[in-house]
Amino acid sequence: MDKIDINCDVGEGIGNEGELFPFISSCNIACGGHAGSKRTMIETTQLAKQWGVRIGAHPSYPDKENFGRVSMDIAENLLIETIQEQIESLAAILTEEGLDLHHIKLHGALYNDVARDNNLALTVLEALEKHKPEIPIYVPYASAMATEAINQGFSILYEAFGDRRYRSDLSLVPRSLPEAVIKDPKEVLQQVVSIVKSGKVKLSNEDSTNILADTICIHGDNPFALQIVSYLSQELPNHNIQLKK
Repeated sequence: MDKIDINCDVGEGIGNEGELFPFISSCNIACGGHAGSKRTMIETTQLAKQWGVRIGAHPSYPDKENFGRVSMDIAENLLIETIQEQIESLAAILTEEGLDLHHIKLHGALYNDVARDNNLALTVLEALEKHKPEIPIYVPYASAMATEAINQGFSILYEAFGDRRYRSDLSLVPRSLPEAVIKDPKEVLQQVVSIVKSGKVKLSNEDSTNILADTICIHGDNPFALQIVSYLSQELPNHNIQLKK
């Protein structure tokens, strides 16, 4: 039976973590860049601890106004500083709770930008230097970030999205387009099964392309997130896929 990690971005103000955590195996906690505060980090960490969900830091461009979904022209030293501060703010809370940081996953525009910009990827990796090779980074398959992280000696885990449509270059269909987010749990299941079993993902033009995934993200702010993760929990075993707890 195949095993897959299912992760959600959390601590972003939606407030549905207690409902999602029984059905997922890892989470990415917003740590103050695009969303989140010390209070929300503590609350989300404690919920994750209660449900045995692995915890990752979810740093972003420092841009709460745009929820971290707009690319920023920011000096390298300032980007490095804010990424380190965000991760350390969550790491301090994990230490207080007797927990370890499991992984790091960038958020939003920063995640997408480093996927295609090698120089920006190298800047972000400089910010993450102290965490290699012990703490893996969730990265998209066949991305600049994946290539540079491997070259720099980081541990990586390939991530794919169960609830987002892909384009031929494996970038995500922009959220400004109506087909970008998949909301039907049955369609999400089809995409997840195809990724895990066949290493293929269907594109927005109905073709398909190769992809690898160690972890699959279902966005916590998807309005149907709970329905999706509960449906996956119910149906994945029928396709010989088990949640990697």
